[in-house]
Amino acid sequence: MTKTRTSGLSPFPSSQKKVIVTPYQERVYALLQQIPSGKITSYAALSRALNSSPRAVGGALRNNPFAPEIPCHRCIASTGYIGGFKGDWEKAPSGINCEMKLESLKEEGVEFDGRGMLLDRTCWWDDFKVKG
Repeated sequence: MTKTRTSGLSPFPSSQKKVIVTPYQERVYALLQQIPSGKITSYAALSRALNSSPRAVGGALRNNPFAPEIPCHRCIASTGYIGGFKGDWEKAPSGINCEMKLESLKEEGVEFDGRGMLLDRTCWWDDFKVKG
């Protein structure tokens, strides 16, 4: 059983909104904050840093209550494919969430082709500093 707790990561003042996340989510969100603007990482790279699985990372990102301050949009599939966003893949059901992800990344200088594949491989980043 996973205990939940009020996270200290919330960008909202405590009087405004109380958010409950698991310790695992806190670890994922702490690593996401390390990814510089204009860079991306993969679910696999995050999972290696956390000694976890890409699916577990995806689950934490799907439930990220702190977006865009905690930049889950900077995580894509290890193939270079745009991957999911807010729990949706590009074609499911409307693709609107992935369009938002593509737009957010484009604003940071990360671009994809018409098939959703990363154009510039120098955007990859995985220099995570993991505590304890």
